[in-house]
Amino acid sequence: MKVERETISRIVQGDREAFRQLYDDYFDYAMRTAILVTKQAEWAKDAVQETFLRVYRNIWQYDSGKPFKPWFYCILLRECYRVMEREKKVIPFGEQLEKIGVEPNLPDDAVDIYDALQSLNDMYRIPLILKYLHDYSEKEIADMLELNVNTLKSRLHTGREKMKNSLGGEPYGTKA
Repeated sequence: MKVERETISRIVQGDREAFRQLYDDYFDYAMRTAILVTKQAEWAKDAVQETFLRVYRNIWQYDSGKPFKPWFYCILLRECYRVMEREKKVIPFGEQLEKIGVEPNLPDDAVDIYDALQSLNDMYRIPLILKYLHDYSEKEIADMLELNVNTLKSRLHTGREKMKNSLGGEPYGTKA
């Protein structure tokens, strides 16, 4: 965290090498998240590029007393939404991988999980991604998505139920 604060301080002072370091540290995670959110590699690239531009231009607004990652991901999610709104179409995860020439080399159950996740409405899918793939707390996610914590908890619960049903699991609370 101290190294991150020093890097951000250097960026605020105009150090381009410090920004390059931040970019290198966050690019892979940002791309993975953007692909999961937008369901389209090209859109993800646009969202990530615009995210880094906005971070660079607005780093002076960042509150160094708070963790950087949630601030960064809040900007990334807004950019993903903006790109999706602009494009107004969604391509399933598997198709977008094929489109960029990547053959998913995942076990069948992992592909099923990705398909189930990608089939969810954004209001359930994005909180699940942030909670279970990025390990954010419910409070952090609620802040990023500008939701009440109880609303977020409800969406996480519903999203888990929809995933379970999609994967053929037993409905919550049933006995085997």
